[in-house]
Amino acid sequence: MNKILKGFALSVSMLTSLPFFKVHDFYKGINSYSVMFYPLVGFLLGSILWLIHSLLFNSFEASHLGIIIFTLLVILTGALHLDGLSDTIDGLFVHKQKALEVMKDPHTGGMGMIFTVTFLILKASTFVIFEAYYLLPVVLMFSRFNAVLAIYLFPYISKNGMGTLAKEELNSSHVLIAFIYIMVLSLFNFWLFILSILVLFVIKTFFVKRYGGFSGDIYGFSIEVTELILLNAILLGVGL
Repeated sequence: MNKILKGFALSVSMLTSLPFFKVHDFYKGINSYSVMFYPLVGFLLGSILWLIHSLLFNSFEASHLGIIIFTLLVILTGALHLDGLSDTIDGLFVHKQKALEVMKDPHTGGMGMIFTVTFLILKASTFVIFEAYYLLPVVLMFSRFNAVLAIYLFPYISKNGMGTLAKEELNSSHVLIAFIYIMVLSLFNFWLFILSILVLFVIKTFFVKRYGGFSGDIYGFSIEVTELILLNAILLGVGL
């Protein structure tokens, strides 16, 4: 039980900027539990944002409130996944032999910055007209379950770090537990879930062909792209 709680604390610490459960020790035995809780952390973040939206609904004009929620999402995640998105995009504009080196560079390249800003504009515009905030916990949960599946199913291309430990420790039982609770919490929203999985396998097809697997930055890229596509799918009526 102690390892499970520490795994949850590590998951919150890694994926959010919430001032609780600050754990940074990736020691053996808790990394798989941390990954197992990724979707739950997404659900909690989405629930916080849904609650804030509900509380402020009558205080702000709808489009402005949408931008507030979008901004809070960036703040609450510490822009972690956006950093992965930016680094991954930078890697796409160099030869694949140099891509991993470019992705590890702490400085954002020009193409990464341009495409990330474009991505943020599109995501912000989605929140401006988004109405089904009760589904935001599900969107953030499914997008992070994609990271769980990516860690479990696909090769990890870095040789060290937390990703390597997570890959070694994560097993089918952890994935099954995550799958069960996301289905229950989403009230078995199969359409959004299927779309989420389709997005992951499109991303997988590209990056496994290009690099032979995933990295931490590509996990972040996958989360951000999945979120954007699911939000826009809901605007089209999927999963409602």
